[in-house]
This record gives sequence, structure tokens and C-alpha cells, in this order.
Amino acid sequence: MSTALAQRDRVVLSEVSKTYASASGPTVALSPTDLVIEPGEFVSVVGPSGCGKTTLLQLLGGFLEPSTGALLVGEDPIAGPSPERGVVFQAPTLYPWLSVRGNVEFGPKCRGVGKKTRRADAQRLLDLVGLGDAGDKRPYELSGGMQQRAQIARVLTNDPRIILMDEPFGALDQLTRERLQVELLRLWREARKTVVFVTHSVEEAVLLSTRVLVMSARPGRVVLDRRIELPGDSADSARELAVTATPEFQSYKLELAEAIYTAHN
Repeated sequence: MSTALAQRDRVVLSEVSKTYASASGPTVALSPTDLVIEPGEFVSVVGPSGCGKTTLLQLLGGFLEPSTGALLVGEDPIAGPSPERGVVFQAPTLYPWLSVRGNVEFGPKCRGVGKKTRRADAQRLLDLVGLGDAGDKRPYELSGGMQQRAQIARVLTNDPRIILMDEPFGALDQLTRERLQVELLRLWREARKTVVFVTHSVEEAVLLSTRVLVMSARPGRVVLDRRIELPGDSADSARELAVTATPEFQSYKLELAEAIYTAHN
């Protein structure tokens, strides 16, 4: 990646904080935070409930304005939602009146992309997430895991620079969750998008990430920033579930769990 491109896609938070006003007084959800996320990183954010994980994600998505500080992607301030920052929520947000293919095509259609081009792109992405034969189905005909795959395809069709994921697998059963974790690792390796992933699962964070941030209980702040390097990591192959049995994986898992416990108590 060229230096210019890396600079363009770097995410920078400088003294970013968020305080909510209420009748009982101000509540600091996020303490002043400095953070740099490099292009192509997969950064997971873990911590106890109420520690500001989702607040941080909403700030990055442009859904909230910071109380202090500056958020930049490259040299551009984050000043509201943008197709350059795709969001995958915990609950699928597919349009029920559209087919799966129609959902994936929706963004490009709004941007005026021709039917032939957007249809081909939608099919390519549906194939990529394992839904190549489900394009004509309605969302209600899909399982929860398949709906999340469709939602990921819909985000990817806008070719975002950054993908923000707020506990996207939290409501799924363990088997489906593991399948989608492996699928997400494969997609990330192929697309090399920057991903910021919020989760309550330390194991999920270690498996998926190149880097994990641990946040403390309110007022939220980053108390540990740990780079993850596991056996077999390479640019040519995605991690597999078997890596969870390695001593290195277990060591990271223990360190992060202890950091969360300490920050919560």
C-alpha cells in the first residue's frame, strides 16, 4: 500500500470524548481518547457493558458528534454517516419488501449505477458470502446467519473504506457464529478493509483481530491496546478455528480477560 493511500485511509481520534446530558447531570460515556487505526487493520473493542464500546463505534460512524476532540479519516473530518463507512448492526436491517439481491443492489441503485453493473456486483458479493443461490428470496425466508451474510454483502457493495460492526454475531447460536467468524476472516483477508468490531466475547476478539482494545467501565477509556499475532498468520491465508487451541491464543485470551476484570473492579 502506498504511503499516500495509507494516509488517506488512516483513522485518527485526537482527544475525542462523549458526554451525555441528563436531568441528573452529565454522564461521561467516553473519556478523552487518542487512537490511530491503520488501513487494513482488524480492530476489536471489548469491555464490560456500559464502557463506551458502542459510543465509540457510533462516533466513528458519524451517528454521534464528539463532545471534544477531532475524528479524521485521512484528512477528512467525520461529520456524519457516509457510505465510506459501512455499518453492520447486531440485528439485520434488511428491507423486508426487497429480495436479498434487491437489498444488496439498493445502495448502488440510489447512486445511479446501471442495472447491469449493479446486478453483476450484487451476484459477485452474494457468491462471496455464500448466498449465490438466495438472491431471489425475501429476508424472512433466510436464517439469522444468512441474513447477517446478506447484510455484510450489502455493506460491501458500497465499497466502504471502513467497516464498523456492532456485535453482529451476538444473537446467533454458537455453530452459526463460528461459521460466520470463519467467513468474516476470509472476506477480510480478500478485501483487506479496515474493520472495527465491537464484541463481548474475548475469544471472538482474539480469533478475528490483528489488534484488540480493552475499555474500562464508565467513564469509558482504553486501558489496553494489544496487537494479536497467532501461529500461521500470513497475508495469504485466513485464520482457522483450530488456532483457538494454541498456547498463544490462550495466553492472549487470559491477558485480555484479566484486563477486563481489573478495569471493571
